[in-house]
Amino acid sequence: MFNRIKNFASLYLQLGPRWSAFRVAYAFRLRTGLIRLQMPMGEWSDYKHLIKNFRPERRDEWFFRPADEGRLLENISWDKQQAITEADRILNGEIKYFAHEFIKTGFPPSWQTYPVSSLQSPQKLHWSQISDDSTTDIKFIWEPNRFAFVYTLVRAYVATHDEKYPEAFWSLIEDWAKHNPPNTGPNWMDGQEIALRFMAWTFGYFQFSNSPSSTPDRKAKFILLVAAQANRIYKNIGYAISTRSNHTISEAFGLWMVGLLFPELKHAEKYLSLGRKLLEQSAAEQIFPDGTYSMYSLNYHRFILQTYLYAIRLGELNNLQFSNSLYSSIASSLDYLSHLISPQTGEMPVYGSNDGALVLPLNNCDFTDYRPLLQLGWYITKKEFLFEPGPWDEDIFWLCGEVQLTAKSAKNAKEEKENLRALSVLRGESFPNGGVYLLHSSNSRALIHCTDYTSRPSHADQLHVDLWIYGHNVAIDAGTYLYSGHPPWRNGLTHTSVHNTVTVDNKDQMTMVSRFTWTNWSNGKVLKHDKNLWQGEHDGYKPVTHKRTVISLEGDRWLVIDNLNANKPRHFALHWLLADLPFEQKENLLLLSLDETKYKVQVGMMEGKGNYSLLRADPTSTRGWRSRYYGHKEPAISVMLEANQPQVAFWSFFGLESDSIEWIGDMLKINSLSVDIS
Repeated sequence: MFNRIKNFASLYLQLGPRWSAFRVAYAFRLRTGLIRLQMPMGEWSDYKHLIKNFRPERRDEWFFRPADEGRLLENISWDKQQAITEADRILNGEIKYFAHEFIKTGFPPSWQTYPVSSLQSPQKLHWSQISDDSTTDIKFIWEPNRFAFVYTLVRAYVATHDEKYPEAFWSLIEDWAKHNPPNTGPNWMDGQEIALRFMAWTFGYFQFSNSPSSTPDRKAKFILLVAAQANRIYKNIGYAISTRSNHTISEAFGLWMVGLLFPELKHAEKYLSLGRKLLEQSAAEQIFPDGTYSMYSLNYHRFILQTYLYAIRLGELNNLQFSNSLYSSIASSLDYLSHLISPQTGEMPVYGSNDGALVLPLNNCDFTDYRPLLQLGWYITKKEFLFEPGPWDEDIFWLCGEVQLTAKSAKNAKEEKENLRALSVLRGESFPNGGVYLLHSSNSRALIHCTDYTSRPSHADQLHVDLWIYGHNVAIDAGTYLYSGHPPWRNGLTHTSVHNTVTVDNKDQMTMVSRFTWTNWSNGKVLKHDKNLWQGEHDGYKPVTHKRTVISLEGDRWLVIDNLNANKPRHFALHWLLADLPFEQKENLLLLSLDETKYKVQVGMMEGKGNYSLLRADPTSTRGWRSRYYGHKEPAISVMLEANQPQVAFWSFFGLESDSIEWIGDMLKINSLSVDIS
């Protein structure tokens, strides 16, 4: 009881009285059933009064519609056969989950069924009576209900002009409406899910608008479905606002878009006005001045940027531009991400929560490739290109038109290459609001997490280090895998123990009170940062102090020193999670095979004796696993050095196979190079 009171007090102090009061009142509405009276279950016909008049012919300005123009995507690098193949798999009863893996679902799918276990979520309960936290992850139900496959159907239609694709679009919507009456079942639980469904539905609605399948009757029923779901978002928008997260942004966007595109709705102007207000406020509040994002997650950052870019472009087409400050926030975010991306692969570090969300699947690029986002964002905000032409250009085609994708001059291509090379020069880059710091060497770089949290943390990962060497992400973040599941997979990869840092007494740096909520936030502090050295500390293990020093040495060698001090013996554990590369093990070191190079990873202690262990894909725990795609995990190499003593100084060296290491007091001698780490 004392701990519960302490944790609530911590949340109250960190999130404020307004948040606490709202959550208490919201819990009351749920438990008393008041929310069921405010948003009752019913039939679609109950919402006819929300439509003033139906407009069968729409003149709204929409994105480029190649199907209407009879054009193919000939001026961009794309494999249209891949889009056709994926669309045909959808028609054959397979849906791609989390932008990665096709799962057999049937056509139409069972909208309330978990695809692997065939278990069903309650279908006839009010959405407020259904839990989203069980051993079966509800995201597997929500995923097909987001209708992300609509984008694939549209792309295949443009490539083939085959009417089976718009017919499939309408058949799926009609079946969904039949099995998901208003406010009933799991697919009404979350306003964000409705907003993402709107985004996909309207994309198909306009792109298929002139297809024979898009009959006036179907279009009229479509407006009714939109009216009922918009009403659900609007009546519960307070909860989304209270999250101070991407939910606020997505639900605000859903209202704004519906208000803009469907003015025949009774509350269209209200939706448009409130949605715009919240989008503007959220950009100012959630995007930090240095371009980082308040959810401390790179995938959620992509999520909100794709949403904003979609809104910006749609607003421009309809002469409803957003403020200059919003444009500035988006541009700042894009610039920040350009510092983190690997130009060769488009990959980013897997930083923070990664739930597999991909708002705009309008290309053939892998989920891990962020080039479509940055190329689109660069063009919309700067009318420039960050990368040379490639499949990542397709998003620009759909949102901005074919005319913009002309071949670039040799001069521009050369300048772009120089810009990309400039991302890897020796420099110390700081993004303190989001707690992200970079060190570079000639062919490697380190990304370090250290922040004094001002909003809810995602993972307990203070002082975590990602290391990229010769284009390989060698020291890695474990990712997320699942939000709900059997132990230990109930958001199990959020914990400190799986990150590249040090744990004390097998505890987290903060207190986890639910899958997504931490209390007693740890505070990180940067002590020094220049082009070759970074040093910082955090207070998550008070009274124990943890200071980490990261040093970039010559020739893409890296040294990490961890100093921990306590007033009595403690259990200290240094952990490194490494990519599952071929390796050789020799006592306390590994030799990883990076292409033709053997790269050494060695750990040790200044004083005392530690217990060294290596584990790969432990079947009984979260140790030795990584997840790059939601719902999918793969082996990784877990290296751990443990010690029981009052103070400890761990060292970790990343270098070449031929490097010799010798400690002389506080002096580390690597070959002929001496490093003073005192």
